[in-house]
Amino acid sequence: MRKTFEGVANIVRFNWHYYVLAVGGIWMLIALGEFLGGTARVVIVIICLPAFVSILVSLVVSFYVYDLSNLYTLDWLGKIKFKKGAAIVNINAGFDETSELLNSKFPDADLMVLDFYDPEKHTEISIKRARKAYPPFRGTLQTRTGKIPLENNFADAVFLILSAHEIRDSDERSALFKELSRIVKPDGRIVVTEHLRDLPNLLAYTAGAFHFHSRKTWVNAFDSAGLKIAREIKITPFVTSFILEKNGTSS
Repeated sequence: MRKTFEGVANIVRFNWHYYVLAVGGIWMLIALGEFLGGTARVVIVIICLPAFVSILVSLVVSFYVYDLSNLYTLDWLGKIKFKKGAAIVNINAGFDETSELLNSKFPDADLMVLDFYDPEKHTEISIKRARKAYPPFRGTLQTRTGKIPLENNFADAVFLILSAHEIRDSDERSALFKELSRIVKPDGRIVVTEHLRDLPNLLAYTAGAFHFHSRKTWVNAFDSAGLKIAREIKITPFVTSFILEKNGTSS
């Protein structure tokens, strides 16, 4: 069960260095403005005010997305059900907030959890902090993005919820989706949920939105693996979920 403010609190907790630098920089500029006075003070206030508002807006949007929306209730999946013993795979990038949720939502299915975090490739300090703060889901297996240790046509469904964007290299991203196409059954589904580098996220997170990938980048990765978008869900204006199937599969 998620706690109130857990989502936005984790963002600050795992990315505190950004906030320290931003707030510290604003404070130093304001102090300089007080020292200089006059026109310089006014100019500095004009510079600092939008920066402060930007930080505040990003936190408010994060609170809405991670604490108020139905992102973590998984209601946006609709009435999807799996037969007893169905194989579902949840893949994370070292920080797993969703396996317990999927396990509760689909109690008749057999859940396997894979973690593709590689400190040599995925260097975000926030992930390292999250891994220290949250233990992995029981039975989680380590995997490589280009070589998933599962048989062909193994999974009825594969989930990647707010994890695949940590793959910054396009070749590695394509390799992952080719593996997903291999392990999912012909009539199976792959669920990829992400922020996009689009106007709503740019307005909400400014430069932080460049950590996300564009829709075109995702589509190119899907296409390279022979996957197509069967359905596209806007969970919020800031988070999109792609329901993928293999090309040649009818919805």
